[in-house]
Amino acid sequence: MEFQSTKRSVCGTARSAMGTLMQLQQNRRVIQDFTVRTLAAIPGTFARLTYMASLRDLSSGRYAHEGLLAVYQPESVQQALEQCHEEIFERLLESSLEEQESDLRTHLEGMEQGLCVAVASWRKLEAYRSLMPADAPDYLKELFCSNTRALLEILAAENCQAR
Repeated sequence: MEFQSTKRSVCGTARSAMGTLMQLQQNRRVIQDFTVRTLAAIPGTFARLTYMASLRDLSSGRYAHEGLLAVYQPESVQQALEQCHEEIFERLLESSLEEQESDLRTHLEGMEQGLCVAVASWRKLEAYRSLMPADAPDYLKELFCSNTRALLEILAAENCQAR
């Protein structure tokens, strides 16, 4: 029996691990910077989710934030913003439907056209679909859409019927 020896570089493996560690540390710095300077100023989970979706180019799926890109490497910014988007999305789905309704109501009331116009538009255009992270599991996307449709129906029934 013949054994083939494969040449492996211990230094190459160490360099790769070091690069990964440095990347993770930079991603953590980006997330901390973004959370403290930007997300903390945005009230409500739906508002934060909407903001995160606004940073994503719908044709490429790439995130852009000029302030972060001026300080950090583009790939770190991309990975950090993807992670923030996914965490906000999951945090919203982990909250109760009552909390989601209150948060959505507050978010839509803050829109320029007012609650009822926003509710009607979101129902008609299904605008909430663009808020989901691209790589979220399908079952979470379905849950989000189902919850949001139901919440919009409740908001419309309680606030937007002709009186």
